[in-house]
Amino acid sequence: MSAQARKRSTSVRPADSPWVKCPGCQDILFRKEIERRLNVCPKCGHHLRLTVDQRVVLLADRGSFEEIDADLTSTDPLGFHDSIGYPERVRLAKEKTGKQEALLSGLCTIEGRRVALGLFDFGFLGGSMGSVVGEKLTRLAERALAERIPLVVASASGGARMQEGILSLMQMAKVSAALERLREAGVPYISVLTDPTTGGVAASLAMLGDLNVAEPGALIGFAGPRVIEQTIGHTLPEGFQTSEFLLAHGMVDLVVERRLLKATLAKLISWMV
Repeated sequence: MSAQARKRSTSVRPADSPWVKCPGCQDILFRKEIERRLNVCPKCGHHLRLTVDQRVVLLADRGSFEEIDADLTSTDPLGFHDSIGYPERVRLAKEKTGKQEALLSGLCTIEGRRVALGLFDFGFLGGSMGSVVGEKLTRLAERALAERIPLVVASASGGARMQEGILSLMQMAKVSAALERLREAGVPYISVLTDPTTGGVAASLAMLGDLNVAEPGALIGFAGPRVIEQTIGHTLPEGFQTSEFLLAHGMVDLVVERRLLKATLAKLISWMV
């Protein structure tokens, strides 16, 4: 296992614990202190993952976010069953997160500018993109097109949802087509890549922004570094598939610290509309 994979495999303490272990420097941090710092480690600057609600607070102007398509929820089109049935997995994810699906979509303002905002919830089945997530993203893009307002999507996903098979993979093409209609109409789309952005999400919508903006240290790529190393039989370069590596190789346009992200998005939007 690479050093990068070992680093990312480190787990934080349970959500009800007052302490958090930083995956970057391994230091034990007081949860309330690190939350005040936007979940950024004060010792090493590592950007810990945010919940989807924390992401709303970070990006949207206070009180401006209005959720849309909240009633959409997954069915079980394939009758998928592994150790438990797919409907039970979805039920447990809803119970864990308090959300109906792995994408929160809505309309808000960012420093006074109206945008369509989509936020992946990694806590909901790894932020996986099934039929409902694809439908919500498509509807959000169509709403942005109808109102001619910028679309901003923050990805945090393990990729396509295996329990929906080919129906999940079809969402890559469906969402990409909706984004192409935005591009043809000249409506801006900004993709925000957070840790992790992988699989079918990285291979479609996450890398199709007019601007691709990443948080520091985020894992971004199709397959994980461990899988790639095992497949090719070689050790990967240090920092492979991090935001900084992708910036150096022309795959993302900006790497922006979390504390500056909202202001940066507002400035980019002002230049693009």
